[in-house]
Amino acid sequence: MNHSLTAELWDGTSARGTVTLDWTVDGVDGTISGLRPADGGTTASALPASALPAGLSIIPGLIDTHVHLVGHAGHGTSDFLTWPLTTRPEEQTLHGLANARAALRGGVTTLRDLSADDIQFSLRRALDQGVVEGPRLQAHGMVSMTAGHGDLFIPPAFPLRKPVADGPDECRKLVRHWARAGADGIKIATSGGVLSVGDKSAWRNYTAPEIDAIVDEAHALGLRVAAHAHTEAGIDAAIWHEVDSIEHGTLLSASQAGRIVGLGITVAPTLLINDRIAAGRAGVSAEQAEKAAALVVERDSRMREAADLGVDFVLGTDANGHHVDFGDQMEEVRLMAATFGWSPARALESATSRAARAIGEEGRLGTLAPGAAADFLVMEGRPWQNLAELDTSRIVAVISRGRVVAGALPAA
Repeated sequence: MNHSLTAELWDGTSARGTVTLDWTVDGVDGTISGLRPADGGTTASALPASALPAGLSIIPGLIDTHVHLVGHAGHGTSDFLTWPLTTRPEEQTLHGLANARAALRGGVTTLRDLSADDIQFSLRRALDQGVVEGPRLQAHGMVSMTAGHGDLFIPPAFPLRKPVADGPDECRKLVRHWARAGADGIKIATSGGVLSVGDKSAWRNYTAPEIDAIVDEAHALGLRVAAHAHTEAGIDAAIWHEVDSIEHGTLLSASQAGRIVGLGITVAPTLLINDRIAAGRAGVSAEQAEKAAALVVERDSRMREAADLGVDFVLGTDANGHHVDFGDQMEEVRLMAATFGWSPARALESATSRAARAIGEEGRLGTLAPGAAADFLVMEGRPWQNLAELDTSRIVAVISRGRVVAGALPAA
């Protein structure tokens, strides 16, 4: 089925003025078939276009490169750490779908889950096959050492633990396990964390031979590697082993920035979540707040300098439905712009075309061009000129896989 819409349009890198966007829905997916001058009439692949009212515009759907879908999505509150331990996997899958759909209503048409297992792999397949409606999803399996950042979300006495790997051979085997299960990529930690219990952000996670084995095996299998790293030492390890993206990068130094730019590594700064934890919000413990506060005190000045040196910061919120909601992504983009001194257009790029490159989908996602996915938003205003207009309250319609999935297109 063919569709067309005429409006002012920003394509992921530049404003195109008023154009007609043509797209085709075939089966469970939609593809952009053309962009043409607004007075271009019909084409062989397009119906006569409906013109959006003045004041509305089209931008690509947003991409959040760092989320955790499995978390309580129902009414009321739950304990962040114990809910996954007391909730059956089947039920967790339903909550994960609810969180994904909440993000979609907030204008995020692609998510990357960075702590995935069979729940997220199954959910991704169901979404791609049109069994359920929701955003596009990538899912990275985590390779964590015993007593590492990933392992320390589970109390020591709890017997049902996520898999861990110690030593290069075990690390290779766990990468292969996730590849067989259907992972799109691998997540590692090269420093300790904030929300994990009992560790310190400065703790080393994995030795050089172990990281070598993980990155080598993942890349041999065509899997990208995302590295959680807060400290300079953790960031150094991620850079040295040439991971594909750094998650958090909180204490990034100027000297590291140049190496990151040279290697083309992207960085997801996850500003909101660490600010909220440092402020003691969302029921965090004193330990968690103290760890976050120690990190963020230097973060903004370091990251601003890194941005000025050309580090490619992209949207990654660490949304989990508890500390950052699925729907807070536009707030994160606005905070990134304020922190880094960006123009509205550069901030939007971080959540669209640049985020697409970070997850290996450059040219297909985060852009509006022939052959790209038909994932876009109809917004009130021109958010590439005024970032205050990048707000969920100004979303008119969300189009995902070529279909309107939230809001509604104005009547012609």
